[in-house]
Amino acid sequence: MPQEDRFLKPIKRYRIDPRDACRACALDDLTLLYHARSGQTHMVISPVPEILAAMEDGASVTADDLWDRLTQSYDLGDRGQALAQIGAQLEALEALGLVRAA
Repeated sequence: MPQEDRFLKPIKRYRIDPRDACRACALDDLTLLYHARSGQTHMVISPVPEILAAMEDGASVTADDLWDRLTQSYDLGDRGQALAQIGAQLEALEALGLVRAA
C-alpha cells in the first residue's frame, strides 16, 4: 500500500432521517426551517434549501452525489469549489441535526 493511501479519509455519506423532516417557509431570500423533533426554527439561505430538497428521497448521498443532482437544475460553477461548498454545508447541517451521517 502506498504511503499516501493511509491518509485518505473515507468519503462521508449523509441522509435525511424521516423523523428529522422540516417544515419550510420561504421569505424572499430567506427560508425558515422548523425542525419539529427539536422544536427549533432555523433561518437559512441558498444553497441549504436546495441541498435539502435534493436529499428528500432519503437515500444516503455524498457531496459528489449532491453535485450530480444539483447540476441538473443549477449552474454550480467550478466543480471543485462547488464540492467544497456542498461538503461544508453538509457538515453544518449535520451539526444542526438536519441531516445525519449514513
